[in-house]
Formats: sequence, structure tokens, C-alpha cells
Amino acid sequence: MSTSKSKTKAKAKHDVKAKAKSKSKSKSMKSSKIRFEIDGKECTAKPGQTIVEAARDNGVYIPVLCWYEGMEPAGICRMCMVKVGGRTMPGCTTPVAEGMIIESDVPELEDMRKAMVEMLFVEGNHLCPTCEKSGNCDLQALGYRYRMMVPRFPYQFPLRLVDATYTKIMIDNNRCVQCRRCIRGITTKDGRHVFAMTKRSGKSTIVADRELEAKISDALAKKAMDQCPVGAILKKETGFALPIGRRKYDKAPIGTEVHK
Repeated sequence: MSTSKSKTKAKAKHDVKAKAKSKSKSKSMKSSKIRFEIDGKECTAKPGQTIVEAARDNGVYIPVLCWYEGMEPAGICRMCMVKVGGRTMPGCTTPVAEGMIIESDVPELEDMRKAMVEMLFVEGNHLCPTCEKSGNCDLQALGYRYRMMVPRFPYQFPLRLVDATYTKIMIDNNRCVQCRRCIRGITTKDGRHVFAMTKRSGKSTIVADRELEAKISDALAKKAMDQCPVGAILKKETGFALPIGRRKYDKAPIGTEVHK
């Protein structure tokens, strides 16, 4: 009996030491900083941070459309492409590593980003003057940032319908850039996705589960509208809530909230 008790005590003591060691190691990892360089600027990052996240923490703006703070990155839009060691890779899904040398603000990448913005404008039907999201639209703001005047690509004018038959929201696929923020970020309390993508290729469109959408709260409907980078998802009865001059990008261009 005494031998059994001593073994139990020894095991408990060992477990306490192992737990303390694990906590110490975890604390050490959290406190450690990763040193890297972006566009010639020496920066530091926390372990596990992606290039986009670390760049923002260091006052360097990397353009994004599908990335949203607090949401799992997906690398869909490719606006955040950067060069690391001469190789091009998405900044939102690539973790920072010690000694990494990153290029972002270079002519080649900036022209590529401008081309992407132009393609998004021509493959949809974006009528900014009549859009409720004008002034709060990330795509519009990027168009201004890259001084987009006449796109280098021909307009496609696709036939896309506005679906206003939902209970809380309306979906305008003319404006959708298929970033899938709504799919990834809008879920019910039990984890069910409200939005989904239907069809394939150029015919892909965003739809909502009608049963779930009818039951979502006004707060979740507004969150869906706010998380959409364009005016594709709108909460009903809240159009043009903010007057011109008080909207997000009326006050300052996109990126200035990061790069002061």
C-alpha cells in the first residue's frame, strides 16, 4: 500500500513539473520576437503571425480584399501578393519567419494589384455613384489608391440579378467580388454557415440559406453587410445610412489606418 502511495505521489509531482515546464516554454515562445524586413524596414513579429498581420503591426500596409481581421485567411483575392526571396506568395496565408526579407511596395507588384482591381471592375457591374456602399467600399477605395481611370481590359457587362426576396438582407451579385468573407465569417450560434457559393467558374454566385437567413438577428445581418468589402450584401431598410462626407474612405484613403 505504501509503495502504491509513493508511486502516486511521484507521478503527481512529475505531472506538476511537466505542466510548469510546458507553461514556461509556452510563455517563452509568446514573448519571443521574430525579426524580419519588409521594403527595407526592419520589423518584428509574434510567432504564428502572417505577413499581412505582422506588416500591419509594423505600420506597413499591404492591400487586401478577402482578408478580414479575426477571420481565418483564405488567400482568394491575391491582392496581398508579396515577394519573399524572389518568389511571389500570398501575404495573408504565409507565416513570417526569422530573417525573412519581404518586398511589397515595388512596381511589379503594384501594377499587378492595379490590374486585379481593374479586372474586378470590368467583370462585374459596379455603378459607384448609385451604390449604398460608396465611400465605404474597399474595391472603390483601391480603385482610387491605384488611380484607376480607364481599365486595360474590356467591360464584360454580365447579366446578374439582384435577389431581394430574402427576409433580412438583399444580395446584389453585380457587385460581388467572390472574396467569400460572408461564407467564412457569418455563422449561426451552432456554427452553421448562412451563405454559400452556387454554380462554378464565371457563373458562380453567392446565395444564402433561406431558412437560416430568415432567423438571423439584425446584428448578424448588419455584420454580413459590414464584412462584405463591396455592396453585394445589404441589410434591408438601412441603405444610405451614412451621408456622403462621413463615410470611411471619405475621410482618408485606404491604407492610412495602417501606414500613418
